[in-house]
Amino acid sequence: MYRYSNGQISLSDFQQPMGMQLREDNRWVKKAQMIHWDKIEAKYADLFPSGTGNVAKPLQLALGACLIQREYGYSDEEIVLQIQENPYLQYFCGYPGYDDSKPPFDSSSMVHFRKRLTSKIIAEINEMVISEAEKKDEKDDHNDNDNNNNSGNGGNSGTMIVDATCAPSNIRYPQDVSLLNEARENAEKLLDVLHSPTDGKKPRTYRKCARKEYLKYVRSRKHTAKMTRKAIGKQLNYLKRDLAAIDEKLNQGKSLNIQQKERLETIRKIYEQQKYMYDSHTHSVENRIVSVSQPFVRPIVRGKVGNPVEFGMKFDISVSDGWTRLEYHSFDAYNEATKLQEMIELFHKREGHYPSRVLADKIYRNRENLSYCKERGIRLSGPALGRPKKDTICDKAQDYRDECERVEVERKFSLGKRKCGMGLVTAKLEETAAHVVALSILLLNL
Repeated sequence: MYRYSNGQISLSDFQQPMGMQLREDNRWVKKAQMIHWDKIEAKYADLFPSGTGNVAKPLQLALGACLIQREYGYSDEEIVLQIQENPYLQYFCGYPGYDDSKPPFDSSSMVHFRKRLTSKIIAEINEMVISEAEKKDEKDDHNDNDNNNNSGNGGNSGTMIVDATCAPSNIRYPQDVSLLNEARENAEKLLDVLHSPTDGKKPRTYRKCARKEYLKYVRSRKHTAKMTRKAIGKQLNYLKRDLAAIDEKLNQGKSLNIQQKERLETIRKIYEQQKYMYDSHTHSVENRIVSVSQPFVRPIVRGKVGNPVEFGMKFDISVSDGWTRLEYHSFDAYNEATKLQEMIELFHKREGHYPSRVLADKIYRNRENLSYCKERGIRLSGPALGRPKKDTICDKAQDYRDECERVEVERKFSLGKRKCGMGLVTAKLEETAAHVVALSILLLNL
């Protein structure tokens, strides 16, 4: 059940104790006025179709708490205390007046907020924020780089900057031996749940021997290929025995809850993948699982110095007129060049015309994208494909300007990773991890 609030009140109507005077130029007061809470609340209320039951927390409180958490990096417990103690944060969250007598909600409610406010809903909120801000700032600003590029391009105007990056998840760097050891320990816990004292003798698991073998491997200073393969083989045998004992218990009529069933399926998948790589003498497999607790995370090969492989969600963003949008995201590795045409079409759907130029990295300049942009009168930045021709005159000044302007998207990545939580995503679920990245993009526009 959801009950509509009265919307964002003015600062003069905010009830303050005697002697307290909030400033109108405070950043949280300004951010509260940038968001059109009424429109967002109308969409949020659709998540609660029932007219009975407990009343859900207001949208402004739920979204406000998530935004504050992304801004400062607070834990779920700390964000509750900060809202309770700070009058500016209470104004941003829609309080009618300052009240520190009780916490706004239980800290466990933050998990429900992150699940309800999906990445799709936050993307819609981001569009509302951008459209409202553009209406307020609608004037002739004679921008030579963006708005005056429509000559000779069939009505195309504007600049679109695109790039992709990875938001690493908070997981241990995956190694085959440690991953199998973690899977074995989880399988032993599941076996403990399935076994009851009335069942007689407990199936032998050799957990002490398996733990001893694992510690012997990790404590050695040098890990040769022969030593690693031997350790993997032993852990595979221990895990195979545990899975067989679990199957026997399940065949006897024992049952697991939903979370335990999902964990068991993850363990089986890890065993199958590691067994395949062990038997095939290879180090790669399709849809490789690198974490027991987060099986949706995949290795993303980036080729960066120091971080050749990252583990987390890969996503594309676009920057237009200073506003940032999350265009596409996935935990599976993909080629970002295949998403360029979709992003340009989304730009056309929003603005009613194509951009006059697209500033992108070299990876986006393939034959399909170049042909697509040429047909629509869009200039895709960067050098031509193949060996440079002798008679070609290169406009170095234009290339330099394009590269300087393309750096804006790198600044967005840097700010989002250093300040808005994209540098290390601590959310444990697939939908909440996507929520964190989408909310970080929204925070960049506030």
